Amino acid sequence: MLNLINDLLWGKVLITLLIAVGIGFTLASRFVQFRHFGRMFRILGAGHAFKRDKHGHLSSFQALLLSVAGRVGGGNIAGVAVAITLGGPGAIFWMWVVGLMGMATSYLECTLAQAYKTAQPDGTYRGGPAYYIVHGLGQRWHWLAALYSVLLLVTFGFGFTALQSYAVATSFNDAFGVPVVYSGIGMALVVGLIVFGGIKRIARVTEVLVPVMALGYILIALVVLGLNSARIPEAILLIVNSAFGLEQAVGGGIGAAIMMGVKRGLFSNEAGLGSAPNVAAVAYVPHPANQGIVQAFSVFIDTLIICSATALIILLSGAYDPAAGVDIGGVALTQTALADHVGEWGRSFVSVALLLFGFSTILYNYYLGENSLNFFSEGNVTLFNAFRVAIILLCTWGALTDLGTVFAFADVTMGLLAVANLVGLIMLFKPGLRIMRDYDEQLRAGIPHPVFDAARFSDLNIDPAAWDIEPEDRQRLEQERAASLATN
Repeated sequence: MLNLINDLLWGKVLITLLIAVGIGFTLASRFVQFRHFGRMFRILGAGHAFKRDKHGHLSSFQALLLSVAGRVGGGNIAGVAVAITLGGPGAIFWMWVVGLMGMATSYLECTLAQAYKTAQPDGTYRGGPAYYIVHGLGQRWHWLAALYSVLLLVTFGFGFTALQSYAVATSFNDAFGVPVVYSGIGMALVVGLIVFGGIKRIARVTEVLVPVMALGYILIALVVLGLNSARIPEAILLIVNSAFGLEQAVGGGIGAAIMMGVKRGLFSNEAGLGSAPNVAAVAYVPHPANQGIVQAFSVFIDTLIICSATALIILLSGAYDPAAGVDIGGVALTQTALADHVGEWGRSFVSVALLLFGFSTILYNYYLGENSLNFFSEGNVTLFNAFRVAIILLCTWGALTDLGTVFAFADVTMGLLAVANLVGLIMLFKPGLRIMRDYDEQLRAGIPHPVFDAARFSDLNIDPAAWDIEPEDRQRLEQERAASLATN
């Protein structure tokens, strides 16, 4: 039954919705993910990207790192290997397509999350798909927001937390012989120390952990590419040819390549799932589009850089035979491939990388679960603490349990989660475009750092208290605006 539902969801419904939102918003926004690609770096290079206000909200940069912590996980190591095993090398091409279109989808959902965020009594923010659905579409759509929150809690808060723990524990057992129970208990203890400190402590940990793990993995990939530079064009040609059925090495045909590329691509970069907007909403930024642009960049990092690195490590190795395929899959394929390039220590490197990726993703999953609970019971500390205990127990249980059924169930709930979010995004196309145009118009007027005036969007049911910019920031931005207008 789970396989039947998965085939329907991923083979028909989700592909249609992802194309509708990804390509639809790409065209309607005049290719916003490419127009503003350079601005991604300028925003992160500006001083306000690291700015936190008096309440200690996350900076734009911290929100980026936290979302990268969630996007970059087992999907980048094990998921890519699964895609190649079941869909052939062509699945990677469709992962790229999903990633490029997903940049526009992520821009839209994260911009909306910022615009519709709400100020909490303690001065912090909350936001995400449940909030932009209920505030943007009205109370009659409260049921969809509630359904999304339940699916978010089940998929990320519970399912994916157990899956990450399972992947890390089994990888460490294979590489170092560490019993899975010890890995599970160790992860549970460390995760517990962090999650009881809330989102700010999680952000401080990921601020250090994410750059280290991402740059380390990219560095080893560059070493592999350097050792095999002459064969890179051959590998890329294999990917492209397989994507269109021009190679025999397509595991299950072109349909399998497309389905695995879409499914693993979405699992990896999460664009359209609505998970990243929960984090994007809590950042302190001068305009919602700022965080939309930054979050589009996180999809690029995940899919076009890190997933591609894993794919090339596998395809350039002796572990993968284009004619015969492979007998191993998942993280074991990535470990074997890297060991083929650099020696047996490559297995250990993949296990350590998976540990860091999985650990950071568990922290991210925790926050998503907490945010979904907050939608039903705002600021309920007792409920949050009970959820924190549940996360700690899941880390241990996931490491000890064969999660084959959990994987299938998580695929179903993830698919339903994406459907709920994508339906909301389709209905909020116009507000998303309106906010984007406000940002673009200010840029055309020569204003280097556009500012969001919530009063001009009062008809959108936006919380003005969430856009109460600090006096010193408002003064600085108004001075920049005046100087730009005078120059023009």
